[in-house]
Amino acid sequence: MSYDYSENILVQESAGNLLRDELGWDVRFAYNTEVLGKNGTFGRESYKEILLLRYFHEALKTLNPWMNEGQIAEAQKALENRLSTSSPLQVNEEKYFLIRDGIPVTVKKPNGQTETKKAAVIDFQNPDNNYFLAVKELKIHGALYRRRTDIVGFVNGIPLLFVELKKNTVDVRNAYDDNYTDYQDTIPHLFYYNAFLMLSNGTEAKIGTLGSKYEFFHEWKRLAEKEQGSVALETMLRGICKKENFLDLFENFILYNHSGGHTAKILARNHQYLGVNEAIKAYAARKLNDGKLGVFWHTQGSGKSYSMVFLAQKVRRKFEGSPTFVILTDREELNSQISDTFENCGLLGKTKAAKFIAASGDDLVRKLKGNPSFIFTLIQKFNKPSAEPIYPDHDIIIMSDEAHRSQYGIFADNMMKLLPTAARIGFTGTPLLSGDNITARTFGGYVSVYDFKRAVDDGSTVPLYYENRGEKIADLHNPKITEQILDAIENADLDVDQQDKLEAEFAKEIHLLTAEPRLKSIVRDFVKHDSDLWTSGKAMFVCLNKVTCVRMYNYVQEYWKEEIKKLKAKRKTATQQEAQELERRLKWMQTIARANRISEGKSNGLIIDYIGVVKALRKALADYTANVVGNGGTDPMVDKDKLIAHIIETIAKTKVFLSENFDLQMLMDAYDLMCVFEGQDRTGMIADI
Repeated sequence: MSYDYSENILVQESAGNLLRDELGWDVRFAYNTEVLGKNGTFGRESYKEILLLRYFHEALKTLNPWMNEGQIAEAQKALENRLSTSSPLQVNEEKYFLIRDGIPVTVKKPNGQTETKKAAVIDFQNPDNNYFLAVKELKIHGALYRRRTDIVGFVNGIPLLFVELKKNTVDVRNAYDDNYTDYQDTIPHLFYYNAFLMLSNGTEAKIGTLGSKYEFFHEWKRLAEKEQGSVALETMLRGICKKENFLDLFENFILYNHSGGHTAKILARNHQYLGVNEAIKAYAARKLNDGKLGVFWHTQGSGKSYSMVFLAQKVRRKFEGSPTFVILTDREELNSQISDTFENCGLLGKTKAAKFIAASGDDLVRKLKGNPSFIFTLIQKFNKPSAEPIYPDHDIIIMSDEAHRSQYGIFADNMMKLLPTAARIGFTGTPLLSGDNITARTFGGYVSVYDFKRAVDDGSTVPLYYENRGEKIADLHNPKITEQILDAIENADLDVDQQDKLEAEFAKEIHLLTAEPRLKSIVRDFVKHDSDLWTSGKAMFVCLNKVTCVRMYNYVQEYWKEEIKKLKAKRKTATQQEAQELERRLKWMQTIARANRISEGKSNGLIIDYIGVVKALRKALADYTANVVGNGGTDPMVDKDKLIAHIIETIAKTKVFLSENFDLQMLMDAYDLMCVFEGQDRTGMIADI
């Protein structure tokens, strides 16, 4: 296959030029030009080698002047060795920590005894002390197959970057399905050391990690948080392959999560990387900002827990001293979840999370007087108002999860009195509303913002659609939603006393809302609507109070059974095709109540409104869209009717296009011929390789 075709000219050449001219990488072209041998182009003895030992040895000598030839050979052997029973991801994890933390080698002491000392492989403090090499069209031979890669990026001879490129007319997913997955099977040793997998067609780019499904590859759209962003390859290269960023990402923003008995390699998403580094800047200036590191508002579903782990990991690696992180929540379930995340990602070492959880107020004070790496606690454990303030000689960093909820009342006051010198950062999935002065006073202003709309635009969360079904039910009598009720809805995070007061104030409206005929009308519509959408996922019902939730649950069970009976009766008189569809629907309806499976492929969320709170809902969602400069948020919710209208319009245009440009019979007749051409093309490609 000739090298002169558009993929290489337009995409590969552009990427190589950017890496060389702007980012300072040495870029070399290997196809039919590489000379093998110790004194050859890259020092490879054969095409099977993927470690460039020439540069690896040079780095070891430069970064570790104390090493002799025997120790260099020992380090090489440690990096190359692997257990034959280990999976590629297990090998990758083992190699990652050797590269990041150093390779242990044997050192002989003056008294003749030996000890181990870690040899640095990469200089993370001074990026220019490392050799960054990008090789285009590198031949790599596996046990049975031979392949040629688009771009492989090496740091000190170690292949940390893999880039697969397609023509700009080809979908990026093809790079994953057709090439990357093939390379995993045919030349798996290329990925033993890999940190970053890039897939692109030039105009669009995705990045991911070994072991990830394509759905978990993500874009890198921004170099700074306030940019609108671009999905083009050049943005990703500038954001990731800038030498400082590349080493920062490798050192501080990769995790291996071992939860559930499985290993998942996690790379920070673009918004996490930018947000955590803003928090790092605030921590570096903690003495100037009175310990207020800011509010880290990243909307729900955007990986807030991992951001907390990344922040803790980077502080521990890049700052002197041994700080204690106090991870603060207000619910037992959240406390367990976040402590498990830290444990499963390896930040607690070999120690179980339970050892770091404060069992009581007294236990919390004891732990704070020591210097554990982490303390996980509920805000309620700060229940010692008379405890003496603690002034440790090390840093204490309070990371408050759901900070908008946990910074009110006596427990928060006790915390501030007990730890007057602690640095504080508040993590939240919800924004600071206009009246929330306490959260801002405790943590300062926003340190990072990733709002609802931007998360949807980036694909980090699914879009939200709205449908007002209350107005479609003839016998549904809703009370008028007054401004007073809307104010109450907006302040819905109430304690028990406030809720009792609210229910007494709106007793008449609540009576109408919870009347049995009204609830049953809603349930009938809900069951019909949910069973009609049986392929589209799960539903969650939000009610006025707990008692109404229980009543609605019982009514749903009753009408659900009735709906099943109707479908069974309908099946008896249905055509064969209709009967098959009804059978699948019945199986779903009969299992949905007892199965709690998560469905893949969720494309959106749908809010069904039976009470007519769209005004309050839209205002709340607008608050979830950034309003950091006082200009007011935008409503990210889309009316379902507009969505349907758009779908109908798209279908109409598709029909017109197909009627004018498409001949189904011609396509069917051409099928075998296309297969022949496809086979010839692939044969030619293989022969050329």
